Amino acid sequence: MPIADPASPSDSIPWWRRGVVYQVYPRSFQDSDGDGIGDLAGIAARLDHIAALGVDAIWLSPIFPSPMCDFGYDVADYCGVDPMFGDLAAFDRLLAAVHTRGLKLLLDFVPNHSSTAHPWFVASRSSRDDPKRDWYIWRDPAPGGGPPNNWVSDMGGPAWEYDTATGQYYLHTFLKEQADLNWRNPAVVAAMRDVMRFWLDRGVDGFRIDVLWHIVKADGLPDNPANPDWRSGMAEKLSLLQHHSTDQPEAHDHTADMRVLADGYGDRVLVGEIFLPRDRLMRWYGTPARPGVHLPFNFELIENPWDRDTLAALIAGYDAAIPAHGWPNWVVGSHDAPRIAARIGEAQARVAAMLLLTLRGTPTLYQGDELGIGRVDIPADRIRDPQDLRQPGQGLGRDRSRTPMAWGDGPHAGFSTTEPWLPLHPDWRTRNVAAQAADAESMLHLYRRILALRRAEPALSIGTMRVVDAPAGVLAYERIHEERTLTILLNMTAAPVACDWRGVARLSTLSGTPQQGMLRADEGLVVV
Repeated sequence: MPIADPASPSDSIPWWRRGVVYQVYPRSFQDSDGDGIGDLAGIAARLDHIAALGVDAIWLSPIFPSPMCDFGYDVADYCGVDPMFGDLAAFDRLLAAVHTRGLKLLLDFVPNHSSTAHPWFVASRSSRDDPKRDWYIWRDPAPGGGPPNNWVSDMGGPAWEYDTATGQYYLHTFLKEQADLNWRNPAVVAAMRDVMRFWLDRGVDGFRIDVLWHIVKADGLPDNPANPDWRSGMAEKLSLLQHHSTDQPEAHDHTADMRVLADGYGDRVLVGEIFLPRDRLMRWYGTPARPGVHLPFNFELIENPWDRDTLAALIAGYDAAIPAHGWPNWVVGSHDAPRIAARIGEAQARVAAMLLLTLRGTPTLYQGDELGIGRVDIPADRIRDPQDLRQPGQGLGRDRSRTPMAWGDGPHAGFSTTEPWLPLHPDWRTRNVAAQAADAESMLHLYRRILALRRAEPALSIGTMRVVDAPAGVLAYERIHEERTLTILLNMTAAPVACDWRGVARLSTLSGTPQQGMLRADEGLVVV
């Protein structure tokens, strides 16, 4: 059954429902000062590329002052800019340039933990009697010694670090350099609200909220139960079920308060990073009377096998689960996940582009996916990701998705005047923005065409959706708005499939003329 859309006209629908978000990983977008690391001035210099794609908003991964133990997710000052990226004046210039182009700008907000170099934690660590001691989660050793409970860090190893000076452990869900804040302390809550106000007052259009489901821990910090499905070789964090360390009821209350704050600034958006099963994910929309985040991130296209039956079922099931006051969203790539083209190959990555940008909901596109960047093998001596360094050989490395953008075939791909902080993808001399801009059949032009069609056809941005029957290997669904119906047909196989489609093919993922009654191998079509 189709899901009902709001009855209001399209021009009254919030931009984040109609629009497309483009994630920029600042370290890897464009270096302007020759240190091999991207920065804010570099992003500003490349805004025309983003605008030409046809997206509506940019989400920046963290730019705040940080020791960079986890590349910015260890924040040492929530209201500043790390010098490697620029300063607040550079941010203001970038924000103005973004808005001049009719785009929005979202920041990464990291409320679960701060860097241990943050002045709050430095004070907290100085004494058990310091006023900021309770801003973090400190506990005595367990009876007989050792950590206070059995919780495991998402980076591997115990989630507790012993502090010899004060004789207690502090909690760190991630690296020991990332101490968890105590969201049961009203002073912490007030401080984090002030952080949001600081950036909203500056003009940002919203936040992507990092690991939102982690921010509150169960009262008493009981042990987490063992995961009966865990096996040797799996990530250590999966050895326990995080029943007591995540997804607590109080976190939903805090999220609803964040929503009230953001809504007070007008047409802003909150995107929550939440890795949970679908039924629990839906709770993060809140209720009509007390809504939560606008968009709890949906990772199902990343987490599931790439085949027609799986995707048809998950798309229909997810769409049906969205509460009436909620709105869907989709991603196929991020700075944490393997590249879509590396997972399914370039031919199907073109199909994935059409899927991502024609499903009902708000898509988030990750930088470089518009070029079809595929597998990147990081030499052992170039690995930078602490997750990979701490748990080698488990395939957890995120560097492969964070390699620099390639802008041309000149030195260092036009990204920098020196060796970049991570290696480029191996085919960068031909897989770069300049080369693909000159090739009308490139992945880049395909993204531009799909995004242009999405903008021209309200059915693709705000219409209802219905998954329909199709031959084996073909995913098919309709997008409907008023009297207009578009049918999307996606051949998820490497062989031609007889498919009785009728009408006009508005767009194909392949060059050449589509064949009536047939889908070519790895072909996606939008049919009117």
